[in-house]
Amino acid sequence: MKNFLIVFQAILIFLFYSVISAQDAGKYYKVEYQPSTVSGELQVGVTYAIWIPDTTKTLRGIIVHQHGAGTSAARASEFAAYDLHWQALAKKWDCALLGPSYHVSNEKIDTSKGSAELWFDPRRGSEKTFLKALDDLAVKSTHLEIKTIPWCLWGHSAGGIWSDVMAALHPERIIAIWLRSGSAEIVKDKPEFKPVQVPNSLYKIPIMINTGLKEKGDINYNVAWEATLRTFNNYRSHGTPIGFAQDPRTAHETGDSRYLAIPFLDACLALRLPGKNAKDQSLKPIDISKGWLADLLGNTAEPASSFKGNINESVWLPDKHVAKAWEEYVKTGEVSDNTPPAAPFDLKVENKGEQGIEISWKADTDFESGIGGFIILRDGIGIARLPQNPPRRVYGRPLFQYLSYHDTPDGPQPGMRYLDVNVKPGEKYKYSIITINSAGVPSTPSKEVSN
Repeated sequence: MKNFLIVFQAILIFLFYSVISAQDAGKYYKVEYQPSTVSGELQVGVTYAIWIPDTTKTLRGIIVHQHGAGTSAARASEFAAYDLHWQALAKKWDCALLGPSYHVSNEKIDTSKGSAELWFDPRRGSEKTFLKALDDLAVKSTHLEIKTIPWCLWGHSAGGIWSDVMAALHPERIIAIWLRSGSAEIVKDKPEFKPVQVPNSLYKIPIMINTGLKEKGDINYNVAWEATLRTFNNYRSHGTPIGFAQDPRTAHETGDSRYLAIPFLDACLALRLPGKNAKDQSLKPIDISKGWLADLLGNTAEPASSFKGNINESVWLPDKHVAKAWEEYVKTGEVSDNTPPAAPFDLKVENKGEQGIEISWKADTDFESGIGGFIILRDGIGIARLPQNPPRRVYGRPLFQYLSYHDTPDGPQPGMRYLDVNVKPGEKYKYSIITINSAGVPSTPSKEVSN
């Protein structure tokens, strides 16, 4: 182990670091609303949790991570705002990260009591409640700009339906949208689901549709494949800057989609957000001619200026970086990463008597790949790797926070600490920590700290 680490240290000195967000460097706020019995108001309860970076004086936008239908999706989304990787994107652009959790009580996709359609059709009250939550969170956090700043919408399954309809209701507020296996097309034939009136301004919003290739032909999820494909064709025929990314490894689960979703939204934020001090704070338009294009369901992209296919049916990608990530993702379901994370910092060592020695630290989130885990070194030798007890089933790359079916942390945020019980009383030790990103690339060790 020691020789392995020495080799890696020599290599990593020359590599480029890409680091954005420090652990938990922000504040959380929550608001909760009980179900209403008034017609036209939200008939299920909901909790909104928002994370705001400490370094941000004035927020420029909100990244909304909207879960799908069913009780497990709602429970998983309780931790969406605590996701260190998504926080890294939010912090980079002075945005907040918002995770709604609707209190559904069953797995039904209809308008019966406690069912998901009561919220995923925003016109049944969730639109009004969402706007009220923003007003209340603005006051609670003292970031009054929350009431008016624009949104990036990420939606999975029913969350994609909600995001799609919200874009039609508030196109001027939408920076970009990521639709994972969901759009309004899925439920357009349900008699209680009123037709969505799509304004022309929606066709100017950059969108990525992301669907699992294994959904195609599946008895339960083929509707998601067919409907989102129709959504793509419809929007693209109107000139929308929209992409389609088929995931060859997954069905309805989100898999490793975040490794394309985050760079896509990152690029869209760069293209659309006005300057911090600009007098005109309107979102900037997308110039499709400056992006990259690909054939639908293909796997090769090229600059729009070189594209020889049918532009009105092409997959749009915002820039070269996203285009190359997209090419890899649609072939493999992954996006590779060879850049190491930064070393952990702010190590503290505390003697706990007979219990042992406790080490705690902080770590920055690797923007490309997040935090996969940590290696604990004592006197230069690896003694443990965190997390020690990964979940039985892993969706996508293993993360320090774990990863659920729904692209959310699978439980509360774990502490960055370790108790070394294999020590001798009175002995002196030197500890350091290595961060491993989800792609398996290690950082250099942190500075050593003695007990």
